[in-house]
Amino acid sequence: MVTTTALEEELIAIAGSVPDPELPVLTLRELGVLRAVHLRGADAVDVELTPTYTGCPAIEAMSLDIERALHEHGIREVTVRTVLTPAWSTDDITPEGRRKLREFGIAPPRTRAQSGPVPLELGPTRTRTEEQDPVRCPHCGSSDTELLSRFSSTACKALRRCLACREPFDHFKEL
Repeated sequence: MVTTTALEEELIAIAGSVPDPELPVLTLRELGVLRAVHLRGADAVDVELTPTYTGCPAIEAMSLDIERALHEHGIREVTVRTVLTPAWSTDDITPEGRRKLREFGIAPPRTRAQSGPVPLELGPTRTRTEEQDPVRCPHCGSSDTELLSRFSSTACKALRRCLACREPFDHFKEL
C-alpha cells in the first residue's frame, strides 16, 4: 500500500481542482484522470495522469494546466507523466462528477458491473445494457431516450434525444 504525505494530499487537491479542458464543469479529480502526485525533493513533483483514451487530444492541455496550478503554489519543477495502466474507465468518475454532468445536461455514464474488455455492439440503437439500465434524460429523468449519433462534440460522448421532453442531450459513453 502506498501512503501519501499531507503535502502530497494538498498537491493532489490543487492539481485535481484543474478543470477538464473539454468538460470544464468537471475537475480532473472528479473525472478520475489524476492518479497521483509524488514529491521529488523540496520543490519538485511528479504527477501521474491517465487520459480517458490513448489518443485523447486534451492530455497536453491537462498537463500544462496542472503544471501552471502547481507552479502558482510554489512548486518549481513539475513533471507530468502519462500513465496508461491501469486504463481509465468511466467508473473512475466520482459521484460528484456524475452529479455535475447531470446538472450540466449531460447524461453520466452508467457504471459497469464487469471488468475487462468493453463489448462493442454495432447493431440497433438499444442494447441489452440499455434495456436493463437505460440512459436517463438529464433534463426530465425519463428513461425513454434514443440514440441520434454515436459521436457528439467529443469522441467520448454520444448524442441522444429524450422521447418524453423531446430535448437532445449528450451522453458520456461508458468505457
